[in-house]
Amino acid sequence: MSGAGPLLALVILLGPAVGSFLGVLVDRLPRHEDTVFQRSACRNCGVALPFWRMIPILSFVLARGRCGTCGAAIPPWLFYMELTCLGGSVLAVLQGGTAVDVILSAAFLWMLTALAAADLLWLRLFDPLTAALALIAFGMAMAPAGAGLAQAALGTLLGAGSFAILRWSYWLWRGREGLGLGDVKLMVGLGAFAGPYDLPLLILLAALSALGVALLQRLLSPAPLAPDRPLPFGAALCAAAAVLWLIGPQLVPVGWN
Repeated sequence: MSGAGPLLALVILLGPAVGSFLGVLVDRLPRHEDTVFQRSACRNCGVALPFWRMIPILSFVLARGRCGTCGAAIPPWLFYMELTCLGGSVLAVLQGGTAVDVILSAAFLWMLTALAAADLLWLRLFDPLTAALALIAFGMAMAPAGAGLAQAALGTLLGAGSFAILRWSYWLWRGREGLGLGDVKLMVGLGAFAGPYDLPLLILLAALSALGVALLQRLLSPAPLAPDRPLPFGAALCAAAAVLWLIGPQLVPVGWN
């Protein structure tokens, strides 16, 4: 990427700003609030925030995580999203590739961050976010160094299809939801990203991480885990996808350049 220094710097600088905007989406979408024109305001006192209190990362640090008007605590997860998206930008730049590769990789990691946060906070995976992830994943597949549209489509078919079958089968068997529809929609993008060959590894990593978290919670709490307790498996899938992106494709078929 000779001569692309300004672009790389822009991608890194955009990371916290994108994280801030995605935080707004994650916060407002479940409340059915306007995500574009409504001004940011403290949820405790309702005072609109001036622009100098909305500088990503810096404003939170200088305000010590509190509203400058009423002193109410600012949800720290908003700060963590900005930091995580900054980290995603840095990783995308370090991975290298063409300008398109870097932008798509950064966007992919940003969207994984937003989806994981939404699932952890609300146990929901919102359609605008899963749709954006799918578009980015197909864009990555169709990039010059990508796996191609056919591999992405097959990965989507297998990933989303298998999750849909699992969802409906559990419903018929137990009479209740065992896998959210949002997870099925999430697999449209994650299946396109992983393709048919790395899809099993993606699901295995997600299952192991979710199991590890559940066991840790069991060790830290004397109360047994309820069998019908909802688990944010979508967040585990997003984390697994980030790991898979970091280590690169593991199974490459002959002829896949």
